[in-house]
Amino acid sequence: MPDFQTLPLAEHPDEIAPDGSEVRVLVNDAAASVAHFTLPAHRVAVAVQHRTVSEYWVVTGGTGRIWRSAEGNAEITTLEPGVSLTIPLGTSFQWRNDGDEPLTVIGFDLPPWPGDDEAFAVDGEWRVSDS
Repeated sequence: MPDFQTLPLAEHPDEIAPDGSEVRVLVNDAAASVAHFTLPAHRVAVAVQHRTVSEYWVVTGGTGRIWRSAEGNAEITTLEPGVSLTIPLGTSFQWRNDGDEPLTVIGFDLPPWPGDDEAFAVDGEWRVSDS
């Protein structure tokens, strides 16, 4: 029998991600996990790398940039609604909100997010801000 999941987008974050962004869990099963991430206006996240998951993003609101770096290849990409991107396993990344509105992303993790030790801080492109 399939295990159907139906969850509303939570008003308040379920947790704070290792990069400092707000996380609202959408669905999570044995195959994948999906979450809604929010980076408040004018914030710069902590640069991180994942230990075991690849991540796939779709930007749903706001504007900003993401820096991704792996195996000697680095790039900065503009984030705006409708942009989708990959963060392959082993990629260092950091994102920033350059606007006055929250920057929001739907992120898919394959395999599912395993827990607090999944991401670790790395040197990033920008100085981190928390306000």
